[in-house]
Amino acid sequence: MLTLPEIADTLRDAAKRNGWTQARLAESSGVSPRTLTHVLSGEEDFRLTTLMALADRLGLELLLVPKGAARALGAGEELGPPVRSVVTEALDALHASADATASKASR
Repeated sequence: MLTLPEIADTLRDAAKRNGWTQARLAESSGVSPRTLTHVLSGEEDFRLTTLMALADRLGLELLLVPKGAARALGAGEELGPPVRSVVTEALDALHASADATASKASR
């Protein structure tokens, strides 16, 4: 189970990653600025509905899973690099070729 500070870290990281200010997040989620400050401090307990509102605004999903399942999933960590498609590989090759041509032309 995550601790309050770990939940607060997750929320702060998601807000930063998505460019949310605390004021904008509070207004958008319907959470008072004071409550949001308490939640993000990781030191005070809060209501589940508050967590649900914040998670929704930040594009996060709340899941309850059996204890062993969380460890098996790496507790939310990235499992590895994304799978690259044939189209992505072709575009990367095309861009590399164009960059090489531009580099030779500028010499």
